[in-house]
Formats: sequence, C-alpha cells, structure tokens
Amino acid sequence: MTRPLPADPVIRQLVQQARRTQLTRRQVFAGAGIGAGALALAACSTPAAELKPATDDSAKDKSMVWANWPDYLDVDDAKKHPTLEKFAQQTGIKVDYREDVDDNNSYFAKVRDQLLKGADIGADTVCLTEWMVARLVKAGYVQELDKANIPNAKNLVSTLANPDFDPGRKHSLPWQGGFAGIAWNTEQVGELKQVSDLWSAELAGRVGVLSEMRDTIGLILLEQGVDITDSKWGADEFGKAMDEFEKQLSNKQIRNVKGNSYTEDLANGDTLAAICWSGDITLLNGEVGYEKFKFIVPESGGTIWNDTFVVPMGSTHKANAEKLMNYYYEPEVAAEVAAYVNYVTPVEGAAEAAAAIDPALAQNQLIFPNADTLKTVHAFRTLSAEEDQAFTQEFQRALLGA
Repeated sequence: MTRPLPADPVIRQLVQQARRTQLTRRQVFAGAGIGAGALALAACSTPAAELKPATDDSAKDKSMVWANWPDYLDVDDAKKHPTLEKFAQQTGIKVDYREDVDDNNSYFAKVRDQLLKGADIGADTVCLTEWMVARLVKAGYVQELDKANIPNAKNLVSTLANPDFDPGRKHSLPWQGGFAGIAWNTEQVGELKQVSDLWSAELAGRVGVLSEMRDTIGLILLEQGVDITDSKWGADEFGKAMDEFEKQLSNKQIRNVKGNSYTEDLANGDTLAAICWSGDITLLNGEVGYEKFKFIVPESGGTIWNDTFVVPMGSTHKANAEKLMNYYYEPEVAAEVAAYVNYVTPVEGAAEAAAAIDPALAQNQLIFPNADTLKTVHAFRTLSAEEDQAFTQEFQRALLGA
C-alpha cells in the first residue's frame, strides 16, 4: 500500500519524482543512481565553466534583495522590521526582505538552474545553513566578499572564523545559529527527555520531525551513542539511524516531515511534539502569551548549526549586501535581533549589549550559551561528496516507504 504524500509541497515533488526511480537502500549506499536519480535535485552540480561575478550596480542603485528563513528578524506590530528600517535610514539602501527559505534543499531546488549559470537567483544575499553553504562555496556559486566593506566582520566570534569549507570566511559570514532538540505541548503531553520519547503510544500520529536530515537523523544518531562530530562513523551507523526513522514513518508515528512550517502544526494542534529548532519555540510561546510549548536539548545531546550569509554570483548589488552584513555585525544591532529571534548570535560583544537592554536576556542559554550548554550540543560532521549524496538520497527515499 502506498503511503500518502508528505504535506510539504516541495518534498511532495521530490517524492513524486523519486517514486519513478524507486531507489533501494542497497542501491543508494552502493552508489547506483547517484548523480543521475531524481533525488539528486539537492546535490550541487559543477558549472561547465568558471563563473564570473555579475556587474555590481550598488553605486548607482541603492537597493537589494535579502532572502531568509521565516521569523528570523525583529518585527513590530506594524509588521515592519525595526533594525532594517534603521539600516535604510542610515545608508539609503532599500532592502526587499523575503522569507523565501523554508528548507535548504527545497530552496536550492528552486534556484539551482540559475546558480549553475551564474544568473540572478532573485536575491542579492541569502542565509542558508553551513552544510549547504559549503556546497555553494565548493561549486563556485558565490562571490568572494570584500572585507573592506565589512569592517565589523572583526566582531565574528573566533570559533566561527575558519570553517573547513571557507578558511578566513572569504565567501561567507554567519547570520544566526541555534540548536535542534525536541519540544512538546505542555498542556497535552508530559515531560519528555529523549528523542525516543517521541515514539510513545500517546503521541501516535502526532509527531513532527524536520526535513533537515542533519538535525532529525543527527538526534537519532546521538541517542544511539554515535559521536556525530567524529569522522569515524559512516554508512553503517547512518543506516541504523535510518532504520529507526523509517520504522516511525511506516507505523505512522510521525505525522509530518517539514521545514520551518513545522511550527504551524504545533500551533494548530496537528502535532503535539516535534524535533525542532530552539528559537522557534520561544516565538510560538510569545504568540500565545505563555509557555505552552517547552524546548529541551535531549539528554543524549542536540545538534548545533549556523545559518550564513552568501552573495550569489548573479547578485548585482554585492556592495549593498556587504554593507547590510556590516550593519548587523554591530553588537548593539546583533543584540536587538537576538532579543527577538532567540537564536545564537555570532557577534562578539552582543551579550554585553544585550545586558544593557535586559540583563536576563544576556543569561538566556539559547542566545548566549555558556561552556556547559555548549557541551550538550554537537555539530554534524562534514560529509564527503559521496556521503552527502548517498545519505541525502537515503533520507528522502525513506519518505516513499520503499
């Protein structure tokens, strides 16, 4: 019997295409179909020739487009973004802010053809998670940043200054970071401690998980005792975690697999618990006016990630985008954003600036985690190109129930 298609429209498209190929796990891990199957939508291709940056019109056109995730910038009752309004006043640059990113893979699928040609993707800068940014940097899809336009880049915390995919941050600059853990509706669900608690009978058909493979499978791997930061684990460990994931899909314990829109299911009661991102739960509670939902890092650990600015090759407003990055790397501005989004800011000095706004804010471990908190979260290790394709295909194949 064929399982109903997922609710997420882009994942539905991936599943429909994949059903025409019906890859098995054995084929995926053996490499059959990699690069040729329909599920390779999420993998980067190499351009036929080296791409060249588009002509920068910033000097004569004081505008730009910024693509980002939902609920990822301060907003007031008039649905305006105060910090962005101040940026426009200070610089004269008008920013068209678009909440276009719901999931890394689905966003990439939308702009892949333009990236491959070095054409305009409809955004002068976009914030994507670092594993996807690593792909874009490696493929030559993004421009090198002019740090002369971003003097505040010196405020980047030292731990993020030299990632293996972009030493010296020549092509990228972090926007916000956060944790993946679990959350639940406190009015209908008792205390949860582990990912496996999501598989209890009382939550049957009322669980949501993230379409970000590194978070959902990362949490399962951690509970299974795998150090996801260590390069020694591989296909065997991943396969075991996938067995658990597929089991919960096939028995319909998991209701939905979604990107950022998973919050809608929690809010409307379709799901009672979920694998989720830390800051979203604070925002949900803010909307209802009390702590209806509770977020925790599981006892076995959570994942940590960063979403990061890049400027695509087709951007015609690169200098404007760099001025935007520079503005958001002012500690006071970073603190103002952090106070709203409740994610981890990468800006040195933001904690001190936050203390001036609200001393309790500077103690919030979801925004300014101390050493003890950071010991509980783990970064999913960088995958080889072969692993990336195989694991991504396998995760998406699981949605088929094959």
